Amino acid sequence: MAEIKLGLSMFRMGYHIAAWRHPDVQADGSMDFRHFLRVTTAAERGQFDLVFMADELAIRGRDNPPGALVRQSNGAELEPITLLAALAPMTRHIGLVATGSTTYSEPFNLARQFLSLDHLSGGRAGWNVVTSWGAEDALNFGHLSLPDYALRYERAGEFVDVVRGLWRSWDADAFLRDKRSGLYYDPDKRHVLDHKGKYFAVRGPLHVARSPQDEPVIFCAGDSEPGRDIAAKCADVVFTAKQELDDARAFYASVKSRLSKYGRSADELIIMPGLMPIVGRTRREAEAKHDALQALLDPIVGLASLYDRLGDLSGYPLDGPVPEPRDPAFKSRAEVMYRQAQRENYTIRQLYQAVALGRGHRVVVGTAADIVDQMESWQAAQAADGYNIIPSHLPSGIDDFVDLVVPELQRRELFRRAYEGKTLRENLGLALQKRWNRD
Repeated sequence: MAEIKLGLSMFRMGYHIAAWRHPDVQADGSMDFRHFLRVTTAAERGQFDLVFMADELAIRGRDNPPGALVRQSNGAELEPITLLAALAPMTRHIGLVATGSTTYSEPFNLARQFLSLDHLSGGRAGWNVVTSWGAEDALNFGHLSLPDYALRYERAGEFVDVVRGLWRSWDADAFLRDKRSGLYYDPDKRHVLDHKGKYFAVRGPLHVARSPQDEPVIFCAGDSEPGRDIAAKCADVVFTAKQELDDARAFYASVKSRLSKYGRSADELIIMPGLMPIVGRTRREAEAKHDALQALLDPIVGLASLYDRLGDLSGYPLDGPVPEPRDPAFKSRAEVMYRQAQRENYTIRQLYQAVALGRGHRVVVGTAADIVDQMESWQAAQAADGYNIIPSHLPSGIDDFVDLVVPELQRRELFRRAYEGKTLRENLGLALQKRWNRD
């Protein structure tokens, strides 16, 4: 069995909605570099492949029910590329991955930012490709409404093509920097993109040298049909939110089966479902940690957590059934949540309690052996190549995982004991030659 790949999603102070209220959590951590440095160095101590910074381009969610916004911790957080650039010299091995929107960015600027981060980190950068979905995001960028769903994905496909083209503006050995001859670069190894497409006209070349890993690693997280196609065409790693093994296996097979259409093989794409492990030395200890977090959840915040996916449910009985979503802004996650509610026969209250933990991701509560049993079984069933660990609260969530779960993974020979390479692409085991020959 291949070694499991591990990423850490270090979103704010943790993924539980009430994480900031936990007594072990620094309440202003999302604005403190030292918080993220502690989390990142813990993940690197645990030999994680990467840390991942999700991003939002607005304070999302209306104050619905009234009073919900002031009880949430999304009012102040650091911009991710700036943060990862600061973390780069403080780390040696771990990959540094951030979200970058194709909806409210320009390919040239984004290509330059991520390739610069790649050089600053010695080849450890990754870009998580997303299409922005929040109505609040649109208002921050001069748009009166969110662009059409299909248009966003079509534009994203061209956006990625342009970025990758710009990243190949220079051959790896283009820069001579020969003081004797006076030649700074070889003109035959400079490539002008001159892209003219439906959404973008970008001449290039990009004035950043070729990546230390040939190209920053590309991540995707879309679960829709257009999202799966973009992943199969250009992604190296796919993040996904899956609750059930059968659903995860179907997604895994769906994305991997599309690779041949683009001349790719199954080992060129890594699929990493999100996983929130709440781990204790005993099951009772793990359950106590779970219960302590849930006790911090305000019902108003719980309802607000469902709003962007399922709409305003404040007019429905909290202990009644979950209504079917109608034209949700974030279709794939809305479907995941609704299916979960139907499968588990959840009331609205029970659903927001479940969402408060993993925000739509799978949650496993138990000992290290319990956690690894689940991880191993999903990998054996071809439902996952690795996991994007979604900690309930930080830094305790990553400390517990590194101290308890990683040794169990290593004992079963499912995870590395030392980093294999210097770049993120090398540590993920992603091939280079086939990728470049394909283009």
